[in-house]
Amino acid sequence: MLLTAASTILPTAAEAQRRGGISLVRDAEIENTIRAYAAPLFGAAGLSNEAISVHLVNDRALNAFVAGGQRIFVNTGLLIRSERPAQVIGVLAHEIGHISGGHLARLSDAIDTASTAMILSLLFGAAAAVAGSGEGAMAAVMGGQQVAERNLLAFTRAQESAADQAGATFLEQTNQSTSGLIEFLRIIGNQDALMYDRQDPYARTHPMTPERVAALESRMSRSPSRAAKDTPDNIERFQRMQAKLVGYLDGLPATLRKYPETDTSLHGRYARAFAYFRALDFSRAITETDALIQLYPKDPYFHELKADILLNQGKVAESLPPMREAYRLAPQEPLLAFGVGQRLVALDDVSQMNQAIDILKHVTVVEPDNSAAWQQLAVAYGRTGDIGMASLASAERYLIAGIYRDAIGQAERASRLMKEGTPGWLRAQDIIAAAKDRQRDERRRSRGFDAGFQVGPGTRN
Repeated sequence: MLLTAASTILPTAAEAQRRGGISLVRDAEIENTIRAYAAPLFGAAGLSNEAISVHLVNDRALNAFVAGGQRIFVNTGLLIRSERPAQVIGVLAHEIGHISGGHLARLSDAIDTASTAMILSLLFGAAAAVAGSGEGAMAAVMGGQQVAERNLLAFTRAQESAADQAGATFLEQTNQSTSGLIEFLRIIGNQDALMYDRQDPYARTHPMTPERVAALESRMSRSPSRAAKDTPDNIERFQRMQAKLVGYLDGLPATLRKYPETDTSLHGRYARAFAYFRALDFSRAITETDALIQLYPKDPYFHELKADILLNQGKVAESLPPMREAYRLAPQEPLLAFGVGQRLVALDDVSQMNQAIDILKHVTVVEPDNSAAWQQLAVAYGRTGDIGMASLASAERYLIAGIYRDAIGQAERASRLMKEGTPGWLRAQDIIAAAKDRQRDERRRSRGFDAGFQVGPGTRN
């Protein structure tokens, strides 16, 4: 979990990657944009903003999904390929519809049912094979899988229609048009003509039917907010978000085609600054960024970008003042606070470590799953000679990353170095217990898979 515009767009969330192969990215400005789009919808759905988290997935595919409770995942590809804010907001409304409808728990039950049907078909197929009927075995297996898949797809289509209608309700309650959601569904509908392996994930996980669009169009025709347009603020956020993502992810040639040097708008300069930065043309990157700062001196993200460019040149001390200014201008952003703490640690000046510790502790309070902040906090404690707290911070980091053996080892070390009964010692015991519980859960799941999915000697589904 990292910090800012330039260096934020990096793989993060080790636990998510380890378990699901998902590469998450962190960026204060883009996360703030998505939160601003989603906040009214959360309120309309009767959901708490604090209880729901939004995550950016570093993937060019067109996709968004909900998972792990009240967590919304949005691909960078969806943000780049959307044509206007209402399309992104429509997708968010639809995904919030899944959360408010409790679809995750119901889908889990449906998957369990489908899995049971598939397992039974495999067992029947194994019995047919033992009886000497290879064709009967294959028919049993394929038949069972087709029934399970049809049932699951029918359930998923019903959920998608329900999420559409819930999302439309949330949009209407916030005086927004459903036109963006309809436009996005048409994009998904066009994916149906593509080969399966060329389809975007959203087209496969959100099966499309003409009836879904027709139902939304009929509803929109009667909605008082049917003619609502994107607000200037939403458009501005959207254009900045796309400029940043294109500049950072698409490379310099593609960026210059979309934002030529003759484009002196905020978005043009912003995109080119990132593209030059990624191309290691630091001089031009700084020139574009300084021009933005001169025009918009109170914008925290332009100061943040300058700090990142300097840091990536190895100019740690020079990068600290613009990073401090970014944090001063947006003190509510934990990633900007992390940027200051990270640089104080990188200075390797013991006199700065207490300030670094205070800032990084604040970050871990606001974002307890920020493994990078825990790692930097461990380094800062180590440089002050407080090995007990350094070990405890490392234990927190490893617990988040799912590296349970090291989490236990660091927590046990912290326990030996701390006075029994102190808050730090008690937290170390909690980490040890949590890590051991998760280790047991992993072993239990592994044994259950090995025992429950054996079909025949040496064969596993």
